[in-house]
Amino acid sequence: MTLFDTTHDRPWTFEAVQQLLELAREHVPAPVMSLKLCRSIGAIHAKLAELGVSPGSEL
Repeated sequence: MTLFDTTHDRPWTFEAVQQLLELAREHVPAPVMSLKLCRSIGAIHAKLAELGVSPGSEL
C-alpha cells in the first residue's frame, strides 16, 4: 500500500475535516491539500463537495 492508495477508504476524522476547511479558507489548491492530508485529489473534491465548500472559498 502506498501513501496515496486510493483503494483504501479511510474515514475522515474531525481533525482532518478541520484541516481541510482551513486549507480551503487559505485558498490552497486541491492538489496541495491532497499532499498535506495524504488523500487522493478525488477524495479532497468529494469531501469539499459533501461539505458544500469549494477550494479557496471564503467560509
